[in-house]
Amino acid sequence: MIKYTRDTLNNGLRILINEDHSTPLVAMNIIYDVGSRNEDPDLTGMAHLFEHLMFGGSKNIPDFDTPLQLSGAENNAFTNSDITNYYITIPADNLEIAFWLESDRMLGLNFNSEILRIQKNVVIEEYKQRYINMPYGDIMLLLKPIAYTTHPYSWLTIGKDISHIEKISLKNVKDFFNSHYAPDKAILTISGNISSSEVLRLADKWFGPLKRADHNDKELPSEPQQTSERTLFVERDVPSDVIYKAWHVCRRKDEDFYTLDLLTDLLAGGESGRLHSSLVRDKELFSDINAYLTGEIDPGLIIINGKLMNGVSFDAAEKSINEIISNLKHEIIPEAEMQKLRNKFEASSTFSNSNIQNKAMNLGFCELLGNPDLINMEIELFNRVSPSMVLESARRYLSDSNCSTLYYKAKEYSK
Repeated sequence: MIKYTRDTLNNGLRILINEDHSTPLVAMNIIYDVGSRNEDPDLTGMAHLFEHLMFGGSKNIPDFDTPLQLSGAENNAFTNSDITNYYITIPADNLEIAFWLESDRMLGLNFNSEILRIQKNVVIEEYKQRYINMPYGDIMLLLKPIAYTTHPYSWLTIGKDISHIEKISLKNVKDFFNSHYAPDKAILTISGNISSSEVLRLADKWFGPLKRADHNDKELPSEPQQTSERTLFVERDVPSDVIYKAWHVCRRKDEDFYTLDLLTDLLAGGESGRLHSSLVRDKELFSDINAYLTGEIDPGLIIINGKLMNGVSFDAAEKSINEIISNLKHEIIPEAEMQKLRNKFEASSTFSNSNIQNKAMNLGFCELLGNPDLINMEIELFNRVSPSMVLESARRYLSDSNCSTLYYKAKEYSK
């Protein structure tokens, strides 16, 4: 059981505190309720670029990292479709340094044309290295727009195209900051060797004077129900053929999420997963195959992806995947197999939440979902999943008409 206290400042900043006196450290985590889904469709990549800009210095502190390094701290950040997350682990005696730095860059960045130019170039180079010049790098750039026709999940966090990053202006950056980087758009979580009263004192001192965001939240477009199968065939200079299949599923906070999460573990829970044991080990149709649930705040995807063995056709590979899925729709999973999956999740969750940084991050995300108690409830919610619930969810979501498939073929060269 993870104990926590919760408070909200007058400016809307939500604060959740977990006291853990078994460590000399404190983890600070700040979730901003902004990700790539909040971007202008004609100016994508902004949220990820802004994560880079947040380390470029504020109005008052030109170098964010040096004070943290001198205080024995570590810090980093990430951006995804739904959020931008910043985190610091620091000795408890130096926690106020983290409050000082994070509140100052929430107050105002050093909006500078030269810093923007440098960080745009960094992101563009990242785009080229990871998505253009790397084998298989463009797969999700191709798959997401097939699966999503309307919702902003149709583009990746890196953006639709390099040209979008290139045309981001200083005004775009300032408008984005004013709309999304403010206390009422953030969740601050603290876990570690500190008292709740001291955290609230520091939060009020450093974040209390900050103003709410200058924004009007836009309602995101809902993705229409997919009613027919979608496919795309491409040919690339890669070593092996691969296939990607994606099905629309529920939101992260829906009850079906827990069933679908266990379903993907059933399919791809390591070498004992049904996909690997049947299609890699026994039939030798794939050299590697995986399945996962994207788990996004809005309705996400189940994705199955596999690398075909040489000489195996797409038809044979896809047929073998469909046979595994068909079994899920027609056969009740043995209770012993289900219990193994539940035990695996409980062990993974318990281990994750033994780390103060993970606790702070997980607690903040549960707050964003609308219920911080989820951090203590999820093991029970997974334990409630029954074999019949898995069968029903497979039937509900894993239909051909709800599926988008990418056939990614290796180029053939004549000798």
